[in-house]
Amino acid sequence: MEYFSDQMANAHILNQFWLTFLLVISMVLVSRTFVAGTRYSPILIIVVFGLIMGYVLVNTGMGTPGLGEFPIVDFTSRVTITALIASFFVGGQEIRKLISNKEIDKTDIVVPSDEEMFLGTKFTQFMFLIRSFFVLIGIESMKRVIIGYNNNEPLDAFYPLLGYLGLVGSIILIDYRAKITNKPVYIRKGIFETAIILGILVFSWHLSGWIRPVIALPEIFFAMILSVSIGLMMPDWKFGPTIRSLLFAGIPVVLAANFMVGGSRIADAFTLSGMTSVLSFGFFGQLLWMFGGLAILIFLGKANHMRNLAPGMAGSLSHSGLTGACTAGDLGPDAQFRAPIMINIPFIGHIFVFSILAASATAGKLLIPYTLLVVAAGIGLTAWALRTLSKANNKETLEIRGLMIFSLGWQLVAVFGGLLILNLGGMGLNDSVMANASAISHFGLFAAIQGGMFGEQASGLIAFVFAMPFLVHPLVFGIFGKTAENDGVMPTKIVFLLAALGILGVTYALIF
Repeated sequence: MEYFSDQMANAHILNQFWLTFLLVISMVLVSRTFVAGTRYSPILIIVVFGLIMGYVLVNTGMGTPGLGEFPIVDFTSRVTITALIASFFVGGQEIRKLISNKEIDKTDIVVPSDEEMFLGTKFTQFMFLIRSFFVLIGIESMKRVIIGYNNNEPLDAFYPLLGYLGLVGSIILIDYRAKITNKPVYIRKGIFETAIILGILVFSWHLSGWIRPVIALPEIFFAMILSVSIGLMMPDWKFGPTIRSLLFAGIPVVLAANFMVGGSRIADAFTLSGMTSVLSFGFFGQLLWMFGGLAILIFLGKANHMRNLAPGMAGSLSHSGLTGACTAGDLGPDAQFRAPIMINIPFIGHIFVFSILAASATAGKLLIPYTLLVVAAGIGLTAWALRTLSKANNKETLEIRGLMIFSLGWQLVAVFGGLLILNLGGMGLNDSVMANASAISHFGLFAAIQGGMFGEQASGLIAFVFAMPFLVHPLVFGIFGKTAENDGVMPTKIVFLLAALGILGVTYALIF
């Protein structure tokens, strides 16, 4: 009987694997179909479909809040760092190119297929999408095998199997329609990239553990440092299939799983005390920080063009949705080129972010003196950035320099300014961090909260809390889509109106 039970468990985990694959991949494909022929990002639709799917699974009795019955869905939602490492690496490469002022050979080793497999998705893109799922599952599973992860979870005994399936699947999933200069070299590049990402994750985990007695810096901080450093050392590296797939579909896959988990907690979350204020600040805070940032870039920075606005806001907020749209190329080639740079720069500030937050978590309250200093520094950097941008006069080097400074400055203002506002409004630290992480869609804070930095309750709820402000994303991506159709120039009146609405909404959330 025990043998029979073991065999059923093995079969069940494979069913779970393929069910998760079907749910996540189909969600991304349908989202791409919805926006086909437009300039809008599919992440706009992933938000809605993910939340609905999670809610339906619970409402029909197929699952419970958190989707414990679908362990691989939850597992997929927790591979944020893996999805971001590729962007960090590319950012390191671009920073090196800027520093060295070196001309890089732009000849690519792959010419993607132009044949469309599904409406809005070409064959090569489809293979990248599938491969990203296998890469994410395989790398994270093998990482847990290597570090000896055992948390009495349903998947603990199956990580070797999942790792094997993921890594083997990722190696063989190459689009035969794409024109590849040297297929054996291309495949070996993918294997090498996978090994490097796995090594970064394992080393980051150990570094985070070693330094925890001194300061509770999360894994994502070290993963970013290591990834950027490798990118700086390898500016000439031509991407293999692993990095290409993660850049194209890594974040959409992770977000699809996250929103499913978040949607499953919709009814549950509203029963918790104080959750209305958290969700309200997350929603209206997204309007405040996103459109407030756009407003000052347009009005004070004289930088009203997609090439500045999209990467500038993706970097300054570490914004998961906008980052995914930029790196996937949904917002144009200039945004795709600049976004990895801007995403990396604010992580310098994460030394302060996580240091102060770790000390605050230990004290049980936000450390106000340090917070005020960081906010003041952020305001100063933002002012410097806006002055630089206003004098750029369409010069690429000045625009990039200004955006780099803005990304760091506005991030410090948004993170610590938001926490300061919430503290003054009387909200507790754990709820404040959740509310502000969702208000700016900050993937660094999200990963830290998800990893348990602020307790089990916050770790369980962050997927839902983080998802709710994404309902603002129809506005965000709608306006960016309109901007793309308007030769890269963003309509100004609606930006100022939404920024003002954000201010009013945040005030309401704090008072009521």
